[in-house]
Amino acid sequence: MCGITGWVAFDSDVRQQRQVVDAMTATMLCRGPDAGGVHLEPHAALGHRRLAVIDLVGGAQPMTVEEDGRLLAAMTYSGEVYNFHELRAELEGHGVRFRTRSDTEVVLRAYLRWGADFVTRLNGMFAFAIWDARREELLLVRDRMGIKPLYYYPTADGVLFGSEPKAILAHPQVPAVVDRDGLRELLAFVKTPGHAIYRGMAELKPGHWLRVRREGLTVHQYWRLGAREHTDDLPTTIATVRELLTDTVRRQLIADVPLCSLLSGGLDSSAVTALAAHGLAAAGAGPVRSFSVDFVGQAQNFQPDELRGSLDTPFAHSVARHIAADHQDIVLDAAQLTDPADRDAVLRAADLPTGFGDMDTSLYLLFREIRRHSTVALSGESADELFGGYRWFHDPAAVAAETFPWHADMHQITGRGAEPRLSLLDPGLLAELDLASYIADSYSDAIAEVEHLPGADPKERRMREICHLHLTRFVRMLLDRKDRMSMAVGLEVRVPFCDHRLVEYVYNTPWAMKTFDGREKSLLRAAAADLLPDDVLARVKSPYPATQDPDYPQALKAELAQAYRDPKAPLHALADPVAVTRALAPDRDPRHDRPATELLLALNRWQRLYPVSLLR
Repeated sequence: MCGITGWVAFDSDVRQQRQVVDAMTATMLCRGPDAGGVHLEPHAALGHRRLAVIDLVGGAQPMTVEEDGRLLAAMTYSGEVYNFHELRAELEGHGVRFRTRSDTEVVLRAYLRWGADFVTRLNGMFAFAIWDARREELLLVRDRMGIKPLYYYPTADGVLFGSEPKAILAHPQVPAVVDRDGLRELLAFVKTPGHAIYRGMAELKPGHWLRVRREGLTVHQYWRLGAREHTDDLPTTIATVRELLTDTVRRQLIADVPLCSLLSGGLDSSAVTALAAHGLAAAGAGPVRSFSVDFVGQAQNFQPDELRGSLDTPFAHSVARHIAADHQDIVLDAAQLTDPADRDAVLRAADLPTGFGDMDTSLYLLFREIRRHSTVALSGESADELFGGYRWFHDPAAVAAETFPWHADMHQITGRGAEPRLSLLDPGLLAELDLASYIADSYSDAIAEVEHLPGADPKERRMREICHLHLTRFVRMLLDRKDRMSMAVGLEVRVPFCDHRLVEYVYNTPWAMKTFDGREKSLLRAAAADLLPDDVLARVKSPYPATQDPDYPQALKAELAQAYRDPKAPLHALADPVAVTRALAPDRDPRHDRPATELLLALNRWQRLYPVSLLR
């Protein structure tokens, strides 16, 4: 895993701008702490920061291929291609000779052999840029599910690009401006494919590539979630899910550095960890190392609620014992979760206030500790979106609502139309933004993308739409979050459930089969039945944990009071004075305003750390 950036300018010589390119590349140091480099051509600059995972010596970048002393192509690449051994063998059969053992060279050579369509052959998570010196054109590519990020900024004579917005914002000609539309996207808790929040910037959509020529930019979609008839019976479907998951975990165990698994004690992470344990044992490389997050006093303070009915730790320990994992709990306290330096690091990692509050900070701290022991971690992310794990999948009211089901579920929990996170914001600002219309338009656009099978009954059609919304909108918020928090500390997180073969197969499995036993994630539970202890197989879905330490909301309230007393604090331009005064009242329970306080403080911190202009 790495950080990439670059600049194409057809009307100028970027070799004269080495200082700017170096500054852009330096912003990716967190993603690639092991090495870095820059490749300069008259009209193209490629920057790279490397996290060495495969072929530690030979995989240096940017990587070039020459012929008879003439440059053919140069590439800056982030990610992992898990089928690179098979592709390498195929290319060698065509007479291609390799000078490294890296998947990077396989990708570059595959482009030179097959052209842009070679991306359909790749299995993995990736974002990369190839400068084709023969044609003087740039190709930007992003993986099918959007696991690895890639942003771009069109210019008058080319493009700027980077793994994260910060790489583009380091260019002196790019102002950090967030207009009204950007604020809508930031606050609406949706994920509009292609939207980058910052004005003028775009995110390359998952499953797309972008070609940059003198004539302009061309975007092409090479993959989408399509509807296909599912003809397998239930036993065959369960067996196929198990086979695909086993294969993708096996592929993702390949690394020349220490590897571990994230283990929450839920079905998803437990299945991945168990399969990793089996794969490592078969290779004579066990036991699997596993890590989970916990909080000081969590067992004593825990109170089940609508989302979380049980503690993670007992179940994580049960799995660890069952598979003989080398397990470690990372235990955090309220002081760590509110440490200003760490919260600054979280915001800089995301380039934006994400609104996940302590869950972002705890994830960052968890990854920072894991990085002391491992460079690669396997995660259970996206299984809920793929197999139907969230409770709103099974709530008729949320399913029937003409909006994103997670929004419908949230409104049912709170009993009000407005999201709790927004309750401290200026009502005038919220009226200007009209988030309800923005969300409705986003939902309408998302539904229009869904392809249906002829003759499908209404229930199957609707559940296909619900699954599509989660795999193209909801999971990408979580993938972005996991990527930023992990790469902020130089940890590569792999997500087996995002293997496109598994996604395509399960997505096209009828909903009745996905819930054949009347529970959530029936197919996954059946496919992993022989791998896990009974208590974990019977456990109801519980999301990533949030601390229930009473000191945490008290600390937030104190921080809000301090910030609000500062007349120069940026939050004054966004806050509702009446709501903030009410939240700061001595007899007010700070837990009531916790999500809103976290968001307002994050917005305040963002404007202090970034030279961002908010245009209302």
